[in-house]
Amino acid sequence: MPEPIGKVDDSQSPPKINKKFRKGDLVKVDREKYSNSLESKASDTNLPEYIFQGPGEVLLIKGDYCQVRWRRPVPDVWISSDHIISY
Repeated sequence: MPEPIGKVDDSQSPPKINKKFRKGDLVKVDREKYSNSLESKASDTNLPEYIFQGPGEVLLIKGDYCQVRWRRPVPDVWISSDHIISY
């Protein structure tokens, strides 16, 4: 018996990617996760306090990184999505 038209076999569909954040989400940097990361050892040790207090807005998401804009006159930054949490 032929399969009905329009029915999709789940075994052939691509796996769903579970995203942590979406464009426009308000976030802040988790101090503990960031301080224990490889990125923190390669960066300046004196980070501004506003990134830990938040909120920053997610502008773009590429792979595991989010571009975040802070509500201050500073440049946007790319931060690993593992290091940020919802505000």
